[in-house]
Amino acid sequence: MASNADTRPAKAAGTYRIGGDLTVDRLGYGAMQITGPGVWGDPKDPAEAVRVLRRAYELGVTFIDTADSYGPFVSELLIKEALHPYADDLVIATKAGLSRSGPGDWRPLGRPEYLRQQCELSLRHLGLESIGLYQLHRIDAKVPLADQLGELVLLKNEGKIRHIGLSEVTVEQIEAARQIAPIASVQNLYNLVNRKAEDVVTYCENNDIAFIPWYPIATGELARPGGPLDAISTEHGATPAQLALAWLLRRSPVMLPIPGTSSVAHLEENVAAAQVTLTDTEYKTLSTAA
Repeated sequence: MASNADTRPAKAAGTYRIGGDLTVDRLGYGAMQITGPGVWGDPKDPAEAVRVLRRAYELGVTFIDTADSYGPFVSELLIKEALHPYADDLVIATKAGLSRSGPGDWRPLGRPEYLRQQCELSLRHLGLESIGLYQLHRIDAKVPLADQLGELVLLKNEGKIRHIGLSEVTVEQIEAARQIAPIASVQNLYNLVNRKAEDVVTYCENNDIAFIPWYPIATGELARPGGPLDAISTEHGATPAQLALAWLLRRSPVMLPIPGTSSVAHLEENVAAAQVTLTDTEYKTLSTAA
């Protein structure tokens, strides 16, 4: 009989409690890539997108991150088609605060009435009565932060969202936000070779705030033949992408990587990274090489 580690490898990453009470497995899935080119419109193969989402849960993934702007709404609708009614341990996180006018076009829009409208639409499209983690996709510089987060607080008080998160923010912005509302998560660009958000990761760890790195599997020149990843890849029988994810999981207990893909085979490869355990020396080698 196959063990849980064989059938649900994501479980090897361990768990984290978002907001102190929403338990998820630490290696999640980012659902941006199941849309069309430029994150616009339907995917070329909607059936494969549904298979990817269902397979993610089968592999032990219990945290799926999406946004109203992915499609727009295409990602959320595919999640509902694939996984609704949702398992009790599955958490769907979504975001609002970026408007779309075409492929590759993203514009911050944080007016309170817009954020409320998008939350209501996400609830409908996902088939949820309450969203476990609702993230402000970008802070809109044209709207007072208190107005943007204030509307999310109202939605939380109404039971339509459970926890509030931020995306692409500085430490100073997190601190300002926490004067207005409890912040359960931060989602910034961060990976093995791009650590500009290092101070944000440290802040989140020190304050028990989930850190969700997007674009998590970049390896750059480290993956070249004879490069720092080569020997470690051979030792573990792992790909450079898997090592990059293993490094993130080792970096901090509040780290929740969400590698995305539109392929079942690639999904299975990514999730297998949860079973790669780096030694202290390997972790230090990767950290210093980057």
